[in-house]
Amino acid sequence: MSPKESEKIGAVYIDERKRLLGYIRNRIPDHVEAEDILQDVFYQLTVGFQDIRRIESLTAWLYRVADNRITDLFRKKRPVTISYSENAKNEEDGPLTLQEILPSLGSRPEDEEIKELIWEAIEETLSEMPEEQRKVFVANEFEDLSFKEISAKTGIGINTLISRKRYAVLALREKLNELYKLLKEN
Repeated sequence: MSPKESEKIGAVYIDERKRLLGYIRNRIPDHVEAEDILQDVFYQLTVGFQDIRRIESLTAWLYRVADNRITDLFRKKRPVTISYSENAKNEEDGPLTLQEILPSLGSRPEDEEIKELIWEAIEETLSEMPEEQRKVFVANEFEDLSFKEISAKTGIGINTLISRKRYAVLALREKLNELYKLLKEN
């Protein structure tokens, strides 16, 4: 990039930064995310400057890139569905692993609170279920043992272990659905 091109980018940055940031902030309330999008827009300007010389309205291009980045952000942040039904297969009763039951949450403070509530519900449910169900669930989900490995250790048939885990998952699913309903109401 020539010094002239660098000057032009610097001038565009100075002229458009505040207005473009205001435009982005009208759509993205989080100041940090808005700044990230702004920086990404100007990064795209510097990376693609050779092609951009052919663009008649650089300002319009900046706003179009900003709109695209905002759209990308919203696509990444799909609303959390607090239900297992999206993971359930049509012919099955639903998911049979803990990962399939749990919603995907981010790292925002409210997500951390929800995670804490979910783990409390899981611990409570595990403490209430029959020992043989709890043991197979914990061994399979938390200790990453296969049913074959658990069977070899315990001498219990694989089908029996799968059945016990299924009952454990059903109990967890029921408890978590109650929690999810409460969370949706609030």
